[in-house]
Amino acid sequence: MTTLDAPTTTWLTVCRLADLAPERGAAALVPDRVAGAPTLTQVAVFRLLDDTVHAVQQHDPFSDAHVLARGIVGTRRVDGTDVPTVASPMYKQVFDLRTGACLDVAGKTPVAGHGADLRTWGVRVVDGDVQLAVLGGAG
Repeated sequence: MTTLDAPTTTWLTVCRLADLAPERGAAALVPDRVAGAPTLTQVAVFRLLDDTVHAVQQHDPFSDAHVLARGIVGTRRVDGTDVPTVASPMYKQVFDLRTGACLDVAGKTPVAGHGADLRTWGVRVVDGDVQLAVLGGAG
């Protein structure tokens, strides 16, 4: 891939910060060009008590269902640091909301063709708008 072919990153407003309940998730549908052709991808967006926002894929790689926005938000101690997490509502795998890393497979393996970790999106809050970094723009 040359520099001219590299996808561009666009910040897409998905909601207002006030629309997100603290310690809860919400699903958003965003444009995605990761696999080449434009498509839409479901993203789970989480607002924490300190108003930081994280976004991970909505697709649960262990159950093959799009349910992670309905997961249980919490924290887990990793290498001496408390990190924000979400536990899948299906089989209770725990994921780091910052990195998408699966911290606890809960005795399961991901469905065929999927890794255990979640994809993440860059998130920023500008003037109360929650924006996700999407590849290839919104169009």
